[in-house]
Order: sequence, then C-alpha cells, then structure tokens
Amino acid sequence: MPSMNMVLIFSFLLFSLGVVGVLIRRNALIILMCAELMLNAANINLIAFARHSGTVAGQAFALLVMGLAAAEVAIGLAIVVALYRRKNTITVDEIHLLKG
Repeated sequence: MPSMNMVLIFSFLLFSLGVVGVLIRRNALIILMCAELMLNAANINLIAFARHSGTVAGQAFALLVMGLAAAEVAIGLAIVVALYRRKNTITVDEIHLLKG
C-alpha cells in the first residue's frame, strides 16, 4: 500500500498537469480533458483522506465529484460540438461568440 505522502504527491502532480494543460493548450477538447484530470486529482485526495481518517465521507464526496464530472463532460462536449458546427473550429482563440 502506498503511503499518504506518495498519494498526495501523485495527486499534486496530476492536478498540476491539468492546470498546465488548461493554461497552455488552445484546443477545447484538450482543455476539457485537463479539467477532468484536475477533478480526478481531487477525487484521489478525497479518497486518500477518507482512508486515512477511517470514514466514508470522503468516498461519498468522491462519488459526488464523479457525477459532477460526468455532467461537465456531457454539457462541455455538447457546447464544443455546437461551436464546431457553427464556426468549423474548436480552437478557443478563434471563437468569439460570447463577445458583445
């Protein structure tokens, strides 16, 4: 079994990779995948702390975050498909639909 420090370091690296991906990449699908990485890192933290404390509250919150991630993927992918049909691109620099 990995120690708590190793799990937290792994979670930190996974979250950092997600943040870097969101900040650097311009493809909307890649940005959504990086947001999923950040949510998975949060799930790893919740489950690790639940295991450390001996309660199931962290696991319950992790299930809630998984549901949130599924909703985010469904809505985000629908928005990306709609934008692609309208503008024929999924690069976020070229999409200016929300500007007044």
